[in-house]
Amino acid sequence: MTIARVAIIGLGLLGGSIGLATKARGLPIATTGWDRDASVRQRAAARGLVDQVCERAEDAVAEADLVILCVPVGAMGDAARAIAPGLAPHAIISDVGSSKEAVAEALAQALPGATIIPAHPVAGTEQSGPEAGFATLFAGRWCIITPPDGADPAAIAALSDFWTQLGSKVELMDAAHHDLVLAVTSHIPHLIAYTIVGTASDLEDVTQSEVIKYSAGGFRDFTRIAASDPVMWRDVFLTNKGAVLEMLGRFTEDLTALQRAIRSGDGDTLFDLFTRTRTIRRAVIEQGQDDERPDFGREHGE
Repeated sequence: MTIARVAIIGLGLLGGSIGLATKARGLPIATTGWDRDASVRQRAAARGLVDQVCERAEDAVAEADLVILCVPVGAMGDAARAIAPGLAPHAIISDVGSSKEAVAEALAQALPGATIIPAHPVAGTEQSGPEAGFATLFAGRWCIITPPDGADPAAIAALSDFWTQLGSKVELMDAAHHDLVLAVTSHIPHLIAYTIVGTASDLEDVTQSEVIKYSAGGFRDFTRIAASDPVMWRDVFLTNKGAVLEMLGRFTEDLTALQRAIRSGDGDTLFDLFTRTRTIRRAVIEQGQDDERPDFGREHGE
């Protein structure tokens, strides 16, 4: 199965980056795109995110071998219904959503009989919109593909090859397992960041604005995460609530144990935890998932 034409539905950070990466790597693939927001369509066309920005979703997917839905997970069903009239019978339908079981269910209901292979490129920034995309977003990052039972092996191979050509490392995974893993590695950290930054905002009157004025590196990093697209993350938590609540329960138990250790002056428990977490940080760096340079490799002005 050859992918020669890709339709990108949703022209924000991820959709735009897919289009730019396809061009930058010189792939022999024609790209079309559509976004429900007319302003986004205009800006995407001005940036040249895809070869052709279409005014209707069904026109964008006409004759496409691969359709990638790059919309918030809560909007997957609506997006699928919008493209349905124009889909070619052989088209592979995929996505970039951060929760997979709910997306697979929504797409199967909206597009019965279609070849649906969900995917999740584990890459992104706190930025959003058509100006946010860049061609190297997926380079060296994982793309997790969660094919349903009975999925066509040729379609899985074609989708895997596409993401590999964009620079991603591809992994196949069960959808339920994906949702549990991402609840730990992505969803709960975002929830914690939103909570901490929200608490700081609530305390601004008490601290006379000193929380923001004297923000240390740790808090600054939380604010970066908490600046992520609110629509996208609202939908992630609502669609992956089972796994998120399970992991949040475990986190709450661990936080309570840490609270007891601090209250009782149990330095050994604190030292043990901090030593284990430092080891995890080193492993993340060794696997190329972050930068070990001071301040995460940020560039600073003179």
